[in-house]
Amino acid sequence: MRKKTKILSIVLGAVLTVVTGLFLASPVSFASVPPPTNPNSGGVGLQGKNVQPPPTTGATISLPNSGATFGSLPVTVSGICPNDLLVKLYDNGVFVGSQQCTSGSFSIQIDLFAGSNQLVAKVFDDLDQPGPDSNTVTVTFNDPVASVGDRVTLTSSFAKRGADPGTELQWPISISGGTAPYALSVDWGDGTTPDLISQASAGEMTLKHKYAKAGVYKVIIKATDKNGVVAFLQLTGVANGPVSSNSGKGAGGTTLIKTRVIWEPALILLPLIITSFYFGQRYKLKKIRGRVERGLPPI
Repeated sequence: MRKKTKILSIVLGAVLTVVTGLFLASPVSFASVPPPTNPNSGGVGLQGKNVQPPPTTGATISLPNSGATFGSLPVTVSGICPNDLLVKLYDNGVFVGSQQCTSGSFSIQIDLFAGSNQLVAKVFDDLDQPGPDSNTVTVTFNDPVASVGDRVTLTSSFAKRGADPGTELQWPISISGGTAPYALSVDWGDGTTPDLISQASAGEMTLKHKYAKAGVYKVIIKATDKNGVVAFLQLTGVANGPVSSNSGKGAGGTTLIKTRVIWEPALILLPLIITSFYFGQRYKLKKIRGRVERGLPPI
């Protein structure tokens, strides 16, 4: 019995000592893990299955007010929205601009159709699941260039497009109306000099850019035709990767790494260590006393 008690005491003491050493000597690091390499050259890097419900809260258009009349472009549409969702703006059912919702608000510059325009904002999550529509705002545009010719129109099938930092982002757009040739200015929102592009005729074209840092960027495209008629299109560019909370507009971020040493397990194990040591010493003294009583030398 004494032998079993001794073995149990020794084993328990060794196990507790090793476990405690692991907790005390090994700090635990909590680090932002960068996402996997973007699987599509023009995608936003989404992987996995649809495992989350669609948004339940939509955006609200605050400005302009219904009934407003405009005589120049672009017009700024702003309002409130759920954070981290993509806001797409539609005019008479046609997509006219987008922005990632940050700080609970959005502001999108858009063109208007001549006459009546019904504006609706829709929110989408990262799985492109739509949320509820916003309120409908009806405004009127008195086109001052109707006598000059057709108004220029910029459109794209992509409201949001992304690539890894340092990898070329390709964005197809379409230009129509007005009188060719066209001059385009593309501000990618990252502080670089806007691209100046000449387009000889209407039709499809592909814009290209490389973002240096991870982030979400406001892309503003401006097209001017031969007669000086201007069109605007605001889109959302993404450079995949972790973004710091202080990245700001169009700025990339860095990974935030925090190291924490976990002391709580040591506090829990300390009483067990003391108890194990106490019983071990008590057993040792009892064994020595027994040997002395039998006239044997102590160990």
